[in-house]
Amino acid sequence: MNINLTLIGQSIAFGIFVWFCLKFIWPPIIKALEERRTRIADGLAAADEGLRAKEKAEEEIEERLKEVREQAKDIIANAKKQAEGVVEEARNDARAEGERILKSARAEIDQQIHQAREELRKEVVRIALSGAEQVLMREVDSKAHSETLEKLSAGL
Repeated sequence: MNINLTLIGQSIAFGIFVWFCLKFIWPPIIKALEERRTRIADGLAAADEGLRAKEKAEEEIEERLKEVREQAKDIIANAKKQAEGVVEEARNDARAEGERILKSARAEIDQQIHQAREELRKEVVRIALSGAEQVLMREVDSKAHSETLEKLSAGL
């Protein structure tokens, strides 16, 4: 056997093996690697998109929280205003009620004063009539008149 012939046979067999590998084995391996690379790239892109969506969602949450806090502040401010309004209205009602009670009391006092004056007038008239009656019943004496009038004035 000739070594050259063996070397050429082995080279031809190797060439056929390389051709067979390039033709039938290498394309599916390359295709599988490309598919895997594509899936990995898609997964990384999806992960990046997910991160961006997460960041966007967090920003939206922060904005919403700010809005909610502002609404809460507005609600609290409105509640305070309403409470102040209710207190002020109650104060005004109390003042009005106090004034009404005061007017009623003054009217009652005026009525009682008027009634007391009327009773006092009646009493003065009664005393005057009594004094006049006593004066007329006695004899017409100036000394006696004076005493009776002094008693009458002391009674008033």
